[in-house]
Amino acid sequence: RRQRQMCIRDREKIVQKTDKYHLSWSKRFYITNGSALHDIGKIGIPEEILNKPGKLTKEEYEIMKEHTVIGEKMLKNLELYQDEPLIKTACEMVRWHHERYDGKGYPDGLKGEEIPEISAIIAVADAYDAMTSNRSYRKLLPQETVKQEIEKGLGTQFNPKWGKIMLKLIEKDKDYKMHQ
Repeated sequence: RRQRQMCIRDREKIVQKTDKYHLSWSKRFYITNGSALHDIGKIGIPEEILNKPGKLTKEEYEIMKEHTVIGEKMLKNLELYQDEPLIKTACEMVRWHHERYDGKGYPDGLKGEEIPEISAIIAVADAYDAMTSNRSYRKLLPQETVKQEIEKGLGTQFNPKWGKIMLKLIEKDKDYKMHQ
């Protein structure tokens, strides 16, 4: 529960910086709130893979990648709510938050501007969250390392626009920590 609250706060911070990119209030609302569902498909991934202390095997990684498709199917099974903008937005985030700007992501190999803007926002916020949290496979990374990793990913892993916004958030305060 605490992790979910921190993730929502992370996404709110990056979405708040979108004013100059003209995202409507409602779109920012859907991004911030729908993002809480971005990893819902992990419910369908075996616990021993989710909590493995160390690198996943190629086979385990292929299973892990399915969480994007599993999550989208779960949301699409909410037939009564399919016309709700929050569910439509969440479906995009769930399916495409692991797509990469260079087209080497999953599940569909979308590239550049093919990736919905909301998914590109969640991708950088989710990466930040992963790097600044303790995980079963590694400890959290120092803020300077996180900054370097995001810089390195501009134009390859991350949409440059949203990656730069995250870097500005980090740079704005050298002691910036979303998880305090």
